[in-house]
Amino acid sequence: MSIVKNAPRTATTIVVRSDANTRVSHSRDPYYNLMRRIFQEDVTAVRGQKFLSMIEERQTAGNAIRTDEWKAVLEELQIGRASFYAMRNKLLGAGLISIKNKEYRLSGQFSKDLIDMARWWWTAVLDQPEDSL
Repeated sequence: MSIVKNAPRTATTIVVRSDANTRVSHSRDPYYNLMRRIFQEDVTAVRGQKFLSMIEERQTAGNAIRTDEWKAVLEELQIGRASFYAMRNKLLGAGLISIKNKEYRLSGQFSKDLIDMARWWWTAVLDQPEDSL
């Protein structure tokens, strides 16, 4: 039997929408809108947003959330262990968070991956100069 917390963190599916009216940046709550593109259920999106906010607050304060604090995080999010690790693994797979020295950190990998995809599409497929992106 495999343990959820040790599940492979390979990839996360993110919903992409081409309609300009559905852009994350045009939303009243961009953070929540981004979470809804990652998580299918509203309640999980809210928990994902809360977990990211917790990580951000603690990281900014210089007291990052340690991976061994998982029980306290479960209580704060009012979530079961398997659901927490499934949510966490999606955030890791998307590149929104990372684990360094057994601490949760916000990660820029998500942004880098999106930039890479956009640059490739713009230059390789649309044959546009990169500086016009």
